[in-house]
Amino acid sequence: MLTELTSAPSRPASASSPALSVIIPTFNEVRNVPILVARLGEALKAIEWEVIFVDDDSPDGTAEAVRQIARTNPRVRCIRRIGRRGLAGACIEGMLSSSARAVAIMDGDLQHDEKLLPAMLGKIEAGADLAIGSRFVEGGSSEQGFSRVRQRGSAAATMLAQRLFGVTLSDPMSGFFMIDRAAFEKLAPKLSTRGFKILLDILASSRGSLKVVELPFVFGARQHGESKLDNMVVLEYLGLLLAKLSGDRISIRFILFALVGATGLAVHLLALHQALAFSVPFNWAQTIAAFTAMTWNFFLNNQLTYRDKRLKGVAMVVGLVTFYLVCSVGTVANVGVATWVYGAQPLWWLAGTAGAIMGVVFNYAASSALTWRDA
Repeated sequence: MLTELTSAPSRPASASSPALSVIIPTFNEVRNVPILVARLGEALKAIEWEVIFVDDDSPDGTAEAVRQIARTNPRVRCIRRIGRRGLAGACIEGMLSSSARAVAIMDGDLQHDEKLLPAMLGKIEAGADLAIGSRFVEGGSSEQGFSRVRQRGSAAATMLAQRLFGVTLSDPMSGFFMIDRAAFEKLAPKLSTRGFKILLDILASSRGSLKVVELPFVFGARQHGESKLDNMVVLEYLGLLLAKLSGDRISIRFILFALVGATGLAVHLLALHQALAFSVPFNWAQTIAAFTAMTWNFFLNNQLTYRDKRLKGVAMVVGLVTFYLVCSVGTVANVGVATWVYGAQPLWWLAGTAGAIMGVVFNYAASSALTWRDA
């Protein structure tokens, strides 16, 4: 995995350091880049600022578009990430690359209102640790940028966050916020690089220690490009919630792997039932069901659990074969542990659970090392 950092020539020695760094994670936002830089320049005239685009190697040339602007605009920088993906990780990497007192996160799709940034900075300079652009306090709105389905999904996710973590904010799912750098530095080691909801991670990890303010803004309609959210984000969000509820003792990736495994069990039983319905002998039906479930688990993990290491082409075929081997050995580990536990304590449910947990742990560790290993 590589990181390419591009910036304009350094500022003259007399120039002051920026008071604000605006971090913009991007993927295929080439048409929005020049518009957003111009808007930031207009909104932040009275502030020393910089903008850092963190691009996940967009195939549409987003990084090159940033470079072209950076050659003549010393406020613009670009971090091009190669070999890894993810909004949360991009945000964290961008914030860590800044030396400004305050760092803001906003999307590159023009849906966040850059004119709110001076007011957010004012709150930080007045003593707030975190200033959040909220769509749901009086004066804010999400109707322009969200479909009804997205609005309902956002409301459900907000309710879960509020109930599970005691968050009293109106919009803990917002992707538009500003944080005091010192506060962020303390929290950074606790934050996950997975998922889309880094603000919720910050709130959950801070355990109420941050002084937070919310400011209303109208969530605008996307002008160019396509949304990066897909159905897999729901499972990633659930994984984040479970990881935070465990006190970060269990990683989001492991939780997602286990959730995929749970769906694989349902696929296994369905395939077994269908095979038996066609009068296939049980041992062959079980084998067919096992490989069907393994295949399901592989492709779902490739899309979700390891989306930042997603295998394609020949690498995907090789990965599938290694996944079959890993899961076959994992089954042996599952049976071995279950048999040992049952011998010591003849409770079938305890032995079965212990074996299943051992199988999941082994498969996760081996898959991470062999199937989706770092390039």
